[in-house]
Amino acid sequence: MSIGAWAVVRFLHVTGAVVWVGGQLALTLVVLPLARRLLSAAARDRFAAAAGRRFGLLTAALFLPLQLATGWAMAWHKGVTWASLADPGYGRTLAAKLALFAVVMLAAAGHGFAYARGRAVLARVLALGSLAGSLGVVLLAACLPVT
Repeated sequence: MSIGAWAVVRFLHVTGAVVWVGGQLALTLVVLPLARRLLSAAARDRFAAAAGRRFGLLTAALFLPLQLATGWAMAWHKGVTWASLADPGYGRTLAAKLALFAVVMLAAAGHGFAYARGRAVLARVLALGSLAGSLGVVLLAACLPVT
């Protein structure tokens, strides 16, 4: 068995998605509920802010460039064009994935801004929306054939 270059590109793309979505799930389902239960309000706020900043930095510095580069490379390899995004099947599924990914990134950025401005309810709604959207992106990705 040999591992080709495109398998490595796909592996990096999937690994980036695993880190992003897994990080969102871990924060939402494990880390923040424990912080709410075990830390004082002031400590919890400092912790949540620090965790959010670190996750945001990793997203901007690593995740987003990795996803964009590997996604573009796989689309190029598959022969995807702007026009082919309107084609039934692969094209429309990829277009939906890309559109939802853009919405997820906007929601994630909005979450950071809302949290920084003390808009806790809006920040939580945007965080949960980003998580739900991320799961939708993964579902759409699973519908795409291997490139």
